[in-house]
Amino acid sequence: MTAAPSTLADVLISAEPAPDYADKLALYGQFVGAWTVDAVMHADDGQRREARGHINFGWVLCGRAVQDVWILPGFFHGTTLRVYDPAQDAWHIRWNDPVKQYYTHQLGRAEGRDIIQHGRLEDGTAIRWRFTEITPDSFHWIGDRSRDDGASWQVEADFRAKRVKV
Repeated sequence: MTAAPSTLADVLISAEPAPDYADKLALYGQFVGAWTVDAVMHADDGQRREARGHINFGWVLCGRAVQDVWILPGFFHGTTLRVYDPAQDAWHIRWNDPVKQYYTHQLGRAEGRDIIQHGRLEDGTAIRWRFTEITPDSFHWIGDRSRDDGASWQVEADFRAKRVKV
């Protein structure tokens, strides 16, 4: 009998993607590592708030998922679990912010050179989160909301991320 791993990190964190879907897992796997982020939040009343934070992405669950932690001091501290679903050729995405009590479920896919995630809030409001301008060392993340079921979109959050070199 082998000894049980001693910590949650031992059983959660993986060093690499699972080999059977490594090509598909690369969609979000390309972000594995540490990032700094400059953020602009747009409130419904037109106010604009800026902040700086960081994001860490890593392989989890035997390399079959990507988890990240987004920390923007004074605004939020949450985690996303992104799990590839080969039956749908899409990603199930769960955002959890226990401080703000804000939770979402989205479905994400590559659309051209971007990654687009679509979902709905509990009240039925459509949301769209986008990774654009993706390079090995940077990306632009935009969080949109639609109050007319996707006919028009309003930007709520606009983040510019840069990879931290280690």
